[in-house]
Amino acid sequence: MKVLHVITGLEVGGAALQLRLLLRRLPAHCEVVTLTNPGPLAEAIEADGVRVTHLGMTGNRDLSALPRLAGLIRDVGPDLVHTHLYRACVYGRIAARLAGVRAVVATEHSLGDAVIEGRRLTRGVRALYRATERLGSATVAVSDTVAARLRRWGVPERRIHVVPNGIEAHRFAYDPAARAAVRARLGLPVDAFVVGGAGRLVPGKRFDVLVRAVTQLPGVHLLLAGDGPERELLRRTAGQFGSGDRIHLLGARSGVDRPAAGDGPDIPGLLSAIDVFVSPSPDEAFGLATLEALAAGLHVLHGSCPVVDELPDDQAPGARRFGHGVHELTAALRELRRTEVVRLPVPPVVRRYDIDRSAQELMAVYEEARAAARRTRPGAAPAGPPPQGLPPGVSLPDPSPAPLPDGHSLSQR
Repeated sequence: MKVLHVITGLEVGGAALQLRLLLRRLPAHCEVVTLTNPGPLAEAIEADGVRVTHLGMTGNRDLSALPRLAGLIRDVGPDLVHTHLYRACVYGRIAARLAGVRAVVATEHSLGDAVIEGRRLTRGVRALYRATERLGSATVAVSDTVAARLRRWGVPERRIHVVPNGIEAHRFAYDPAARAAVRARLGLPVDAFVVGGAGRLVPGKRFDVLVRAVTQLPGVHLLLAGDGPERELLRRTAGQFGSGDRIHLLGARSGVDRPAAGDGPDIPGLLSAIDVFVSPSPDEAFGLATLEALAAGLHVLHGSCPVVDELPDDQAPGARRFGHGVHELTAALRELRRTEVVRLPVPPVVRRYDIDRSAQELMAVYEEARAAARRTRPGAAPAGPPPQGLPPGVSLPDPSPAPLPDGHSLSQR
């Protein structure tokens, strides 16, 4: 089977990292198209032997990208198109139909109650999504929570398939040597109580709550992996509370490969170095970072995590939900510090979310989508011409395009 994956962008993030893990396991010939921002993962995916094409989409309403994407799909000739993230789902479904590909699967990686991929949901965004969803074969939800949201949007039950995200749990196993090395490299006291967090530094993730909570706890350090528009604001906040030397903003970590010398700790190293992991976001679609922390045997405080919240408490005994305010988080961290936390056994929840299992379940969705496409009569009415404009008020999530690095090997349309 030949599969063409279409994704909005390949900057470091849960969807892009999950795609790379799946590409390594899917028993299919895969290629990738990124609409914009190849990001640091593009070269890594190509190094794995998967061709990546940068479409060079210049903006949210760059409708010239639609015929270019349709032409690329025709050139590749896939048996199935798989789209990831909102903009790619909208444009990818239309382009696949224009190219004559009827087997189209879309994954909803980050759908909240009021936001999608960090942006506020509007009536127009929902309307455009529902209209283009009908052009696909199936929609994959990464959790039961996302599936329920899709149903509330009006997506038919028969088209929704829950295929949870997965991780390589062994990569996050606690490593005492890595703990000592990371702490020494960052100049942390051997006996310091260290809190960790990871994710995009955007308002919806509420890392400001985490930073402010740690500033209220003398001697406690924070290691925060991730990048985004709030980075400088978080740095200034730490400085305003006189805690700039205890708040360590590490930048984006790939979470996949060991970093080169001088790049700082990777996610497994960071998780070994800390004592407690915090995910302050009040609205998560899955909770990938929380799952990785549980695989490292950590106590976890979270604001929202479907991967844990959808299961009985005994599946993740080290996870605890807290209120969304600074006071609640500060109190929870203070309590954990007093108890002298120790590493926990890997909880049952981690074994439920294995990336190999995710790949197998996704292949089953592919086969069903292809079978449904074969049953569609050849003379069915094709999709209409490309839209001449988006509905008033519609604003697709718009990650800023980035220029290709010097010497980048990506093909570009």
